[in-house]
Amino acid sequence: MAYKEQRFRSEQLEEALAQQDVAAVAYALRNDIVIVPRLVTGKKDMQVRVFGREGTEQRILLLFSSADTYTAMVPDEKIRQVMVYDGPRLEEFLAAHLETLEAVFFDIAGPHTMQSTPQDLLAALRA
Repeated sequence: MAYKEQRFRSEQLEEALAQQDVAAVAYALRNDIVIVPRLVTGKKDMQVRVFGREGTEQRILLLFSSADTYTAMVPDEKIRQVMVYDGPRLEEFLAAHLETLEAVFFDIAGPHTMQSTPQDLLAALRA
């Protein structure tokens, strides 16, 4: 069971967020994993769940250091699904959706939330 829990958690990212260290967050994203919410569609496709404000086409990407930190954000949702992304996969997603993303938040339910622009995060992944 410990192996399964480990797959859905990035200690590197947790530590970087706890320190509020931008360089360490970028390093963790390039060299470890990040948890990405999965859109629950009832289909087998794996779509990233993004969030947005009503009346706008802009979306917010929420990234998490663990599946537990995602659960803390949506505790009342009965079905919560996540995907594990590595740096190259996250870079590919950001590049493909840069025009519609207005912000990226890490561990938005806490305890150590950070925010980035999609452009800055993409640059950090490519560094």
